Amino acid sequence: MEGHDALVMKARNCSLCAPHLPHKPNPIFNTAPSTKILIIGQAPGLKAHERGIAFDDPSGDRLREWLCVSKETFYNPHLISVLPMGFCFPGYKNGADAPPRKECAPVWHDEFLNYLKPKITLYVGRYSQQYYLPQYKTLTEAVGTPTNTHFVLPHPSGRNNRWLAKNPWFKLDILPKMQRAISSALTN
Repeated sequence: MEGHDALVMKARNCSLCAPHLPHKPNPIFNTAPSTKILIIGQAPGLKAHERGIAFDDPSGDRLREWLCVSKETFYNPHLISVLPMGFCFPGYKNGADAPPRKECAPVWHDEFLNYLKPKITLYVGRYSQQYYLPQYKTLTEAVGTPTNTHFVLPHPSGRNNRWLAKNPWFKLDILPKMQRAISSALTN
């Protein structure tokens, strides 16, 4: 699709946040207009920045486990597209990855969403949840309120092990429901 391809080229060359980034901009996203699942995440980490691949780390391994999908399926944008809130690695703040740059999503997301018509959208982490589903006061409330077309997930980072331990219902109730929905979306 010409329009989507032109948008991808434009976004790959974005330097909007360059003065605020610790490295040269390297927008990391993977989309296709025919995608079945859309993941709206936070922002790439340093490993993703260096490799040019989103979720190519232990967080990605956990996310793929949660979704019950192979790497091959995960990285096929016709099946699963990844569109982070911030396309570039934002650097560090207080010993952790900094929040996604606030300029990115308002500039790019609506344009991409004009082309992407997923069956299911996954909002990974509180930044995407707050942006797209602000009616929920907390990430925990949003995670516990899935629909047939969207699921909210905590970030799959090891930093969230405490949240996962405190909320066993996520693995017992939410993940199986999401896995069934994803399996259905990918096979139909």
